[in-house]
Amino acid sequence: MAEQSDLDYTYTTIDEIFRLSIGEMGDFSGAKYDGNFSLQLEEAQQAKHHYMAESLKTHTGSRILDMGCGWGPFMRYVIKEYGVTCVGLTLSSGQATACRKNGLDVYVKDCRSVKPEDFGTFDAIASVGAFEHFCSIEDWKAGRQEEIYHNFFKTAYRLLPKAGRLYLQTMTFGKNMINYNDIDIYAKKGSSEYICALMVKEFPGSWLPYGVDMIERNARPYFKLISQSNGRLDYIETIGQWRKRFRKFHVKKYWLYLSLLPKYITDEEFRHRVAIFRVSPNRVCFEREVMDHYRLVFEKV
Repeated sequence: MAEQSDLDYTYTTIDEIFRLSIGEMGDFSGAKYDGNFSLQLEEAQQAKHHYMAESLKTHTGSRILDMGCGWGPFMRYVIKEYGVTCVGLTLSSGQATACRKNGLDVYVKDCRSVKPEDFGTFDAIASVGAFEHFCSIEDWKAGRQEEIYHNFFKTAYRLLPKAGRLYLQTMTFGKNMINYNDIDIYAKKGSSEYICALMVKEFPGSWLPYGVDMIERNARPYFKLISQSNGRLDYIETIGQWRKRFRKFHVKKYWLYLSLLPKYITDEEFRHRVAIFRVSPNRVCFEREVMDHYRLVFEKV
């Protein structure tokens, strides 16, 4: 799994730039447009939060665990709209600090190791984006990917009552995923080999599941899949909206960009990582169907 240092790079390093661009409690995951790309980003994110809450059968008094809560947008939504109690988990210290500052009950903890004695049990679990980080390249090479996913579902099973719901939103590898050995940061710029290498740099310590079938297979015998929807096109639009906002001028934000210049000049690894501000590797991967994206609703059996 991605280590805390990996997640701190991806989410804590860009924390301030992100919040200056997207908002104090912005959602750094695919929104839900359902083909209506005239929606504003905030409207599409709220549509996703509503869909999640309804999929989890949320009601006043529900107790929800948000595994990989980010900056807390879903927590804020269900607390305000449904009157629930919500606990959030993240591996990013920057995210946890920002969430607590905004009054949310968030802890720095590995989602895979949560036990009922840690925070009690919950009526429902939401997990948006965290699943993408559970398996590392090293885990995959060692043949542990399916075991890791199976154990995650076992963990979630123990935290829920019978018929309790789990909402899982995750990227997966798509039908055009290339062979791992072809991934090369020095490949031709713009090639899938190069773009996939940038993805590895952007999300160090992370390796995606190979489609919905792999996920569903490892959910059994703990959960049954209730519904699934594909969010690949929605994510392409979401990334386009993010990039417009990242480019929008803000004095403090651009000062932060400039403060990174010395490191950019002297550190090749850092140059690879911040290439995401020039080209969006995940957007390109979605467009080429190298990667896919799903919203999955599970129910405990």
